[in-house]
Amino acid sequence: MQIRQENPGDYKAVFALLEHAFRNEVHSDHKEQFLVEDLRKSAQFIPELSLVAELENKIVGYILLTKIKIKNTENEYTSLALAPVAVHPDYQNQGIGAELIRHAHQKAKELNFDSIILLGHQDYYPKFGYKPAKSIPLDRAPIN
Repeated sequence: MQIRQENPGDYKAVFALLEHAFRNEVHSDHKEQFLVEDLRKSAQFIPELSLVAELENKIVGYILLTKIKIKNTENEYTSLALAPVAVHPDYQNQGIGAELIRHAHQKAKELNFDSIILLGHQDYYPKFGYKPAKSIPLDRAPIN
């Protein structure tokens, strides 16, 4: 398997992958493919953090991290949001999603980002270092 930066020639395949991967997901509005299209056009899009997983010249996985601002009454922090991560149903449970997450974390560190937030399955993401936001002071949420 190869993980690489997405390029415009991948957009159609990624759209189809997202549509298929989230089709039967209960906790989804089934519009992730449109979210990605919108995020690619935004100022928050970072091309180096839009990644595909290829197996036998076929895109089987995708992950996107985009820039966000977290503000409270005293401070503003730049962070990243992870959404979405998807693996084609025929290739799930083979570690592809995990490799995409690890690769995205490494790329984010290389680009000097310190944290990533997400909304996701509470039993899946802790193995990658994610914790409930309420349990971490904002200035102490490093990328693992």
